[in-house]
Amino acid sequence: MNENRVCQLLGIRYPILQGGLAYVGNGALAAAVSNGGGFGQVGTAGRTVENFREQLHIAAESTDLPFGVNIPISEHSANTPYIEAILENKDKIKAVSISAGNPKPYVPIFKDAGLTVMVVTATVKHALKAQEMGADLLVCEGFEAGGHDSPLELTLFGLIPQVARVVEIPVVAAGGIANGQGVLAAFALGAEGVQLGTRFVASKECEAHDQYKQLLVQAHDDATVVMERSIGRATRVLKSPFVEQILKLEKTNPTVEQLLPYIRGIHNRTAAVEGRIEEGWMNCGQGVGLIDSIESAADIVRNLARETVELYTSLAGLRQTFAE
Repeated sequence: MNENRVCQLLGIRYPILQGGLAYVGNGALAAAVSNGGGFGQVGTAGRTVENFREQLHIAAESTDLPFGVNIPISEHSANTPYIEAILENKDKIKAVSISAGNPKPYVPIFKDAGLTVMVVTATVKHALKAQEMGADLLVCEGFEAGGHDSPLELTLFGLIPQVARVVEIPVVAAGGIANGQGVLAAFALGAEGVQLGTRFVASKECEAHDQYKQLLVQAHDDATVVMERSIGRATRVLKSPFVEQILKLEKTNPTVEQLLPYIRGIHNRTAAVEGRIEEGWMNCGQGVGLIDSIESAADIVRNLARETVELYTSLAGLRQTFAE
């Protein structure tokens, strides 16, 4: 029996989760991750309610294994239709991940429906609050992560051990993880699971455009940049001429109204899904330089698990190195 608490809560083989992935967190991807032994998630961000329902159906038809959904509650002008869609499909879904906003009104709704509740946090304070609210699991996201990050800019190396020592529920590490080294490091820091986003974008099942995927494979360690700092936010994306325009505008201290036309989600979709990369921006985590292939998401999960075990075995000599 797997004694890992993340695996027990989610009913999975490996404590490897797929992030919600705005616009590209589709049903086929979620199912493939779950089929590989991890935990896939269908994202609501960037989707109409109708499309979200379609993706849930695709995931349920493509796997008999547990999968979940992610709802960034500040991304929708009205959350109720998405919540209704989740509740209507609660028999297909194992867990709900709540991010980008105050989860307090939503935790009891999902728990009363019998769903496992995961809350994405980026500080010790918010992790403790989420636990008090009744969250079953915490996804602690460091500033290395792609997409929307906390403006406090806490990195995973500093965040995870500080959260893990004060909470009682399982902690999943997210941000910049792309291989077995990252998985093993997260566990050494006190996590009981990991969540990956960018690595799963570069998979066969993800609906991201091929140009986006190829850019991820070609990227190096310095391929990302953070935009929206000028308005008190932080979004980590791939460098591009379009992003350079945004950063140039931000140097003028623009108002939200002046910056908004450039940072609307539609520009994310234009580049990430439609492949018109000169007209938009693409989310990307700092671990992108470790991605060198586009594989099935199921194989990515299995390879991560294998790499982690191999690395753990290879580090057996540490006991002698640090023995008194």
